[in-house]
Amino acid sequence: MSDYFDNWTVQVRKGLLDLCILSALAERERYGYELVKALSAIPGLGVTEGTLYPLLSRLRVQGLVSTRLEESSEGPARKYYALTREGRQALAAMDDYMDRLTAGADQLRRKGDGT
Repeated sequence: MSDYFDNWTVQVRKGLLDLCILSALAERERYGYELVKALSAIPGLGVTEGTLYPLLSRLRVQGLVSTRLEESSEGPARKYYALTREGRQALAAMDDYMDRLTAGADQLRRKGDGT
């Protein structure tokens, strides 16, 4: 059972990462390490730099996020990520889908416990 559950949690996290990244950028632009810290604070998400940066690159290529470099007084220049208009549209569609999906799953789970 443990192997099955471990695999299942990996698949769930993979499916949620894009949504979490776009959601974290919805309020304001962020630099990469700031995103890592914000997302790694979410219990169960398990985000590392090695996971996040390739996803950010893919989201940029897909036109969902834009980037800009800014000099930093604390070290090397920082790459900031922001949602594009297409990214906001994708996030709205993802949010709508997740609302419907979780409502349906919650309904099934309640039936399973007899309520």
